[in-house]
Amino acid sequence: MGRQARVERKTAETDITVELDLDGVGTSQVRTGIGFFDHMLDALARHSLFNLKVEATGDLQVDGHHLVEDTAICLGRALEGALGAKGGLVRFGWAAVPMDDAFVLAAVDLSGRPYFGWDVPLTTPQVGQLDTQLVAEFFRTFSWAGHFNLHVRKLAGSNDHHIIEAAFKAVARALSQAVAVDERLGGRVPSTKGMLGENLPDGDGAK
Repeated sequence: MGRQARVERKTAETDITVELDLDGVGTSQVRTGIGFFDHMLDALARHSLFNLKVEATGDLQVDGHHLVEDTAICLGRALEGALGAKGGLVRFGWAAVPMDDAFVLAAVDLSGRPYFGWDVPLTTPQVGQLDTQLVAEFFRTFSWAGHFNLHVRKLAGSNDHHIIEAAFKAVARALSQAVAVDERLGGRVPSTKGMLGENLPDGDGAK
């Protein structure tokens, strides 16, 4: 059995199913009703080499907020579920990704405790049908639902399409590194405490 998870979430606002395989080849089947969001989730799968399926419907007649946020909740929970006990996990990952004028850095620590840092100024209200303010909301919710530390920083760029796409690709590459298994660890958890995050009895995380 591989590192896989399926998460379903249904509320009065959204109905979402996410299937995630961390040991995939980068295939994706994504339908959210927001074209540019679909494109970014496809990029996340392709560049992380995760296999990802997302079926999401929601109250888009209101706006995209509920659907984007709830998709991030499901994806974060799927990531945490697929990781399991985290034995042998590399745990850390980072990537600096250019896309034309844009250059974005992302760093990940699969520590079991959430933190989100975001320094990615965007100047346009929308790219396609996606409100640009929802990009930060997606990553914030993803990191908190998945209980991992995520920092994303724009180093250069003026085109918001390029900046957002570089951000998704950078997070994807950082996650791809972090979820890898290092055989030298012999299945041990990569922490001086011997356990990560919520596995700790006192819940104080791992250094």
